[in-house]
Amino acid sequence: MLDEQQVAIQDMARGFAAEQLAPFSKQWDEEKHFPVDTLRDMAQLGFAGIYLKEEHGGSGLSRFEAALIFEALSGGCTSTAAFMTIHNMASWIVDSFGTPEQRAKYVPQLTSMEKIASYCLTEPGSGSDAGAMRSRAARDGEHYVLNGSKAFISGAGVSDIYVAMVRTGDDGAKGVSCFIIEKDTPGLSFGANEKKMGWHSQPTAQVIFEDCRVPVENRIGEEGEGFKFAMMGLDGGRLNIAACSLGTAQTAYDRAVEYAKDREQFGHSIAEFQAIQFKLADMATDLEAARLMLYNAAQTLDAGDASKTRKSAMAKRFVTDSCFQVANEALQIHGGYGYLADYEIERMVRDLRVHQILEGTNEIMRVIIARDILK
Repeated sequence: MLDEQQVAIQDMARGFAAEQLAPFSKQWDEEKHFPVDTLRDMAQLGFAGIYLKEEHGGSGLSRFEAALIFEALSGGCTSTAAFMTIHNMASWIVDSFGTPEQRAKYVPQLTSMEKIASYCLTEPGSGSDAGAMRSRAARDGEHYVLNGSKAFISGAGVSDIYVAMVRTGDDGAKGVSCFIIEKDTPGLSFGANEKKMGWHSQPTAQVIFEDCRVPVENRIGEEGEGFKFAMMGLDGGRLNIAACSLGTAQTAYDRAVEYAKDREQFGHSIAEFQAIQFKLADMATDLEAARLMLYNAAQTLDAGDASKTRKSAMAKRFVTDSCFQVANEALQIHGGYGYLADYEIERMVRDLRVHQILEGTNEIMRVIIARDILK
């Protein structure tokens, strides 16, 4: 059961999604428009620093409340809500592990979204094997000189702040450090915007370091701590993207129910046919199971329980797989109309597909779960 504050938070996010996201999501997808002004409107509601400390403008909410917010927002626009999860994760790293000076300088700009943040971990040659990254930072006096590139970076070329994991030491996880890199830093450039299956309302490109000089004062934590920060951020990131899957699938399901009631074939609404009824029953059951697993994992993470990484991986795997299938079944119920952009179900299916890949593929989630079981 939600308490009074949580119901109010959920209602506020649902209202914003209905009024400011859903009416425009089809246009943003078609025009590949990144709705920065809308993101900043979200920030005014506290959604750009959901679980950041209140000292510098964060909302100080829990991971469970973040899941409620992202579930609600994604019902309006999956891609835009998903970008906000990335901004929150990058901002959380600065707020959680940065020095007092770094936090005072950057966090107020991030929670207001005066500055937009991207998170840079994946590289062209290191996806699931994140510890194999090859981008390097060499110390040169009061600067580090960075060379290498990051791949599949949401917001690349538009974001103002890049929270990047770069190798400063030996091969392996312990040689990775974390840096705050500002957009106008000499030696920082960006690849062409990638042509993607979905997530069209946010740009995705490579982030390229060519003798990119970053002040030592922009390193977060000590040398060698970056990979630890990245992994700590991923538990929450996985729940955030699961929440986006859940909210999108719920919208697809709701539309399928209404369509089934309205669509007539053979002299009856298709909702009267047992084949459709069984589909809807299974979809409703999967959504309920996904919601329970997500909420339980978020509460486990908030409690700091030892099972938090395992449960986050379980939730990410189950929720993103199940919700993609729910949306795909919603498309099937719509028949040929589901394949048309005007009905928007096809966009939901396209947007949800990548959730089974990012924040750790669902195959890697199984690796994490199995390791925890057998340790």
